[in-house]
Amino acid sequence: MKKRIFLTMLDKDEGLAKLMFQEMVRYGLEPGGHFWVDDLPNMAWSGAIPELCDPACACWAVIGQAGRFAEKATRQGLSYLALAAQAAHGHGFPILLSPSGGKVDAASLPTPLGGAEVVPSGLGVKAVAKANAPRGADRPEYRLNPHPLPGLGFWLEVGPGGDPWKGAMLGAAGAEPDAHGVGPAGSIPQTSTLHYPVRGMKLALGEREFDAWGVKNDLSVAESYFVRLTAAPEAIVFGSFPDEDDASVFTVQLA
Repeated sequence: MKKRIFLTMLDKDEGLAKLMFQEMVRYGLEPGGHFWVDDLPNMAWSGAIPELCDPACACWAVIGQAGRFAEKATRQGLSYLALAAQAAHGHGFPILLSPSGGKVDAASLPTPLGGAEVVPSGLGVKAVAKANAPRGADRPEYRLNPHPLPGLGFWLEVGPGGDPWKGAMLGAAGAEPDAHGVGPAGSIPQTSTLHYPVRGMKLALGEREFDAWGVKNDLSVAESYFVRLTAAPEAIVFGSFPDEDDASVFTVQLA
């Protein structure tokens, strides 16, 4: 069975898209893809989740003018989509960035794209190698998964990747929490019992201030903390509840 690759075309160039699809087929890959739409309020990026997060998808390539990778809205949308892909496939899932007309500095990319490889040329060769390369076991310290629900808001799911958390919290820069819950990992709970819920926390990390909510429910690897945000976040901080001396707190840049 052919390995599948998902192509994100940042620029609506149907001729280039056709060439890219043909190149992937020539290298023995089964391509799918879409043209990118910058529309964070309506979570346009989420339309790619079903195909990108399909278990059969083995690689993701993002193709566009180099300047597009510097645009804030594009970076945020790609970051959220990368989080979804990594939640589905593991943190070792191969992401390739193919810029034209300039360079992209991998070190300047948001956290979810930090492991992406910049491929200025020879995308087909690199893609087939990555799609067929074995990946090691995924042992993340945490779980992080976006749940974009049109009409119901943008939710984030966080939880421990290994050792249980004593409570949980999530804060955002560029957005505020307005609902939260605790439940089994994978789906937003309709109802939940929250232990000592806390709202309106302010966390300062570096030059950023985060608005955070939290709970003191203990979480195992099978349980998650879910938080709805009022807007598309530029960065998030999350982990076990911060009044513990050994609280594990993680920061993810998204813009």
